[in-house]
Amino acid sequence: MTGLPGGPPLVQDYLRGESHICRFYGGSFRDPAAYRKKAEEVDQRFHWDARNRAISMIQASTESARERIERFADDGGFFVTTGQQPGLFSGPLYSLYKALTAIRLARELESLLDRPVLALFWVASEDHDWDEADHTHLLDLNNELQTLRVPNQAGPPGRPLHRIPVETGLSDTVEAFLGALPETDFSPNFFDLVRDSYPEGATLAQGFHGVLLELLKDLPIAFVDSAHPELKRSSFPVLFREMEEAEEHEVLLARVASHLEIEGYHVQVPVLEGGVNVFLEGDEGRDRLYRAGNGFRQNRAGTEFTLDEVRAIAEQDPTLLSPNVLLRPIVESTLFPTLSYVAGPGELSYFGQLKELFQAHGLEMPIIHPRHSATLLEGKIDKVLTKFHRTPESLARPHHELAEEIALEEVPPEVRRALGEIRGAVGKGSGALSKAVQAIDSTLKGPVTNARNTAFAAFDEAERKILQALKRENEIALEQLGKAQRHLFPFGKPQERSINAFYYLCRYGPELVSALAEEFDVALGTHSA
Repeated sequence: MTGLPGGPPLVQDYLRGESHICRFYGGSFRDPAAYRKKAEEVDQRFHWDARNRAISMIQASTESARERIERFADDGGFFVTTGQQPGLFSGPLYSLYKALTAIRLARELESLLDRPVLALFWVASEDHDWDEADHTHLLDLNNELQTLRVPNQAGPPGRPLHRIPVETGLSDTVEAFLGALPETDFSPNFFDLVRDSYPEGATLAQGFHGVLLELLKDLPIAFVDSAHPELKRSSFPVLFREMEEAEEHEVLLARVASHLEIEGYHVQVPVLEGGVNVFLEGDEGRDRLYRAGNGFRQNRAGTEFTLDEVRAIAEQDPTLLSPNVLLRPIVESTLFPTLSYVAGPGELSYFGQLKELFQAHGLEMPIIHPRHSATLLEGKIDKVLTKFHRTPESLARPHHELAEEIALEEVPPEVRRALGEIRGAVGKGSGALSKAVQAIDSTLKGPVTNARNTAFAAFDEAERKILQALKRENEIALEQLGKAQRHLFPFGKPQERSINAFYYLCRYGPELVSALAEEFDVALGTHSA
C-alpha cells in the first residue's frame, strides 16, 4: 500500500502543506479547524429545506442508507463529495479508491463535528469523452494485459454519455471481459452483476452507476447522477449567473492562472479567450459556449444565441445546459452541503484555480482532500519481489532498464575486475605513449588517441555482449519481473490508473472492498501511508 497519490509539483507542494500553494485553496486538509470553519459557512446557506432539496436528488444503494439520508436534513448533515466520469465495468481502480476515501473521511468528520456526514459520489454522466469511457484494462489468466473496448455507436460525436445507448457490441464485450477473469467461488455473483448492469442498450453511465451501487452497497455512501432532472433545474441560477458574468470571471480565472504560473506551476485547465464555463448541447453534441457580442456562440456548431434564447431552450429541456470542469464544483457546492471534495491529482491541480470563482458565486471553497492511493500486491507478485530483492517502486521504470540492471548485477566479480583493469591499463599506457611521441612528432598524438578510443570501444562492445549473454541466462528471471511489472505498473502507469477492480474482486471476494475501506488512513492531522 502507498499513502497519497503522486503528481506534478503543485500537487506535491499541496500535500506537504506549502503555504505559497495552500493560499490557492480553502484550507489545509490536515487541519481540523478548517473543516469546522467550512461547516459554519455551509450552515449559513443550508437550512432544513435546502438540505431536504439536496437529498431529493440522491440515490442510496440500500434501505438502511436511505433511512440515514432521510434523517440527514433533520440532523443538519453534511457531505464529503467525490466523483468520476463513467468507466467501463467500473473503470480503473482509482474510481473505487475515490469512493472509499470519501467514506473514510466522512466517518472522521462525523466524529470531529458530532454531526451526520455522508459520502456522496457524483456520477458525471454528462461527460462526453467517449474515447476515455469505452474501454477497460485487466490482466488475463496468463498474466497478460488485455484491453476490452465497446465499439463506437452511431450518431454525432460529443454527445453526453447518458444519451448513448450501446446497442451494438456490448454483450460481446461483456462476455470477452468475463472470459478473461478467473472463475472462483466469488465469480458467479460478480459475473451476474456485470451482465445485469450492462444489458444491450444500456448506456455506459447506467452501467457504471449500477456497478458502483452494488459494490458499495454495504457502506455509507450515496450517489447523484449529474443528469438528474431536479439537479439540472436547480443548477440554472449558477449557470445563468456564470453566463451573465462570463467576461468578469474569465478575467478572474486568467489572473489566478497567471499567479500560479509565476509560482512555477502548470495550469491544469487553460483559460480560453471568450470561453464561457457552460456547455449547450446541440447538433454537434455538448458544445461549449463562447461570448459573441452581446450573446453567445456554440464553439463547434457556430450557432449564436442571446441569453434569453438559452434560457428558453434550457426551460424546455434542462438537460441541454451543463457546467464545464471548472464550474461543476460550484454547482455541486451550491446544491449540496459540501464540506470536502476527495480529488485525484489532476482534479487537485485544477481546484487550485477555483478559489476566487467560488467566491464570485458567493461560496467558500470546500476543503480539497487527496484521494488515497494504493497498490494491491498479490502473494505471487510479492514472492517475485522478494526473490529479486526489489521494491514495488523499483519496477516503475521501463523493462529494458530493469533488464540492464539485473544483468549488471549478475556480472561475475572477476569479469568486472578484469574489465576495469584492462581499461585502466589502456588509459595509462596510451597516456604514456602520447607523451613519448610528442618529442618525435606532435601530430602523432592524434593516432594514439584514436587507438585508445578504438580499444575502449572494443571493450565496451565486449561488455555489451557479456551483458547480452547474462540476459539470456536470466531470461526466466526477467520474465518473472516482467509479469510483476505488468501487475504493478501496466503500460508504465501505476496499477490504480489502469487495472479494473473485477480482476481482484473475483480472486479475493467482496470483502476486499470493506477491507480496503478500513486500510485507507485519512486521520486528520496525519500523513496517510
